[in-house]
Amino acid sequence: MVVEAAVETGPIDLKTLTLVDRSHWGRIRVSDRDRLTFLHNQSTQTLNQRKPGEVCETTFVTSTARLLDLATVAILADSVLMVVSPGMAQPLMTVLDRYIFFADQVTLTDLSAETVMFSLMGPASGDALKALGVDVGTGVIESAIGSVAVTVMAGSGLVTTGYTLIAAAADREALWSMLLKIPAIVIDETLFEQLRIEQGRPMPGHELTDDYNPLDAGLWSTVSFNKGCYIGQETIARLESRDAVKMGLWGVKLGASVAIGTTVWVEGAKAGTITSVCELANGNAIGLCYVRTKAAGVGASVQVGTLEDSQTATLLDLPFLNREKG
Repeated sequence: MVVEAAVETGPIDLKTLTLVDRSHWGRIRVSDRDRLTFLHNQSTQTLNQRKPGEVCETTFVTSTARLLDLATVAILADSVLMVVSPGMAQPLMTVLDRYIFFADQVTLTDLSAETVMFSLMGPASGDALKALGVDVGTGVIESAIGSVAVTVMAGSGLVTTGYTLIAAAADREALWSMLLKIPAIVIDETLFEQLRIEQGRPMPGHELTDDYNPLDAGLWSTVSFNKGCYIGQETIARLESRDAVKMGLWGVKLGASVAIGTTVWVEGAKAGTITSVCELANGNAIGLCYVRTKAAGVGASVQVGTLEDSQTATLLDLPFLNREKG
């Protein structure tokens, strides 16, 4: 029997302790001797010098730097645990497997079905976990809540204080029951989707596609510009050194919801595309859109729709987006 909880359906204030089931996200274990070197060479972040206990974010791209996924990487004592976007564990493993050569000692394991994952968000999340016996930190630790073994990672998938807990699928009910004793608001996937749009986290099928690169997507903080060669490195280095980033990802404040794929216009010229959108409780909407960097930026008024039938909208900078070298 799965323990049920009342789910919040209204606006969410992330200053409030909030709990969400993110088990539908992907989890990949990368193990064996060459795990860090391999991931270092396949992704945009510096990983080969990372120590156990560290957590960082990286992107995986094609050879021409087109986006595959944004991943959270946790360095454990004998393996690396990666949290990837929903539905991306197997596709990403298929891509990575192509680059494991005969001499490489690297093993990829999809843990998505055999584990569960819950995120606790809000300024009080650390204190709430300490009350359950977890000595939280700024990285990743192996711990236990009651009799349930958990991997606890700093971060919630959003730009807010929080922690993510991963445990065996067999312990779902026991762990969820203990977490429900925390005075937290439980939200569902729909509200988490609204939060990720409001914060600007890009997702596959929306902002992370083969039309864009990490610099377009405002993921500069996931890119190392001084590491050695990696998949997509030449393209990214050229874009940065020549100031040649053509697109930018922005939030967009809308008076009413529109369909994904709706055109963004600037002074009568097509300038971009809506990639995500959600309707707010007040009837307005917020979305994400790519816009040509030379056409408009933060605070700009744009038209969304068709030339014959459009609404005026405003471009927003959002907390997840970063456009400067780290």
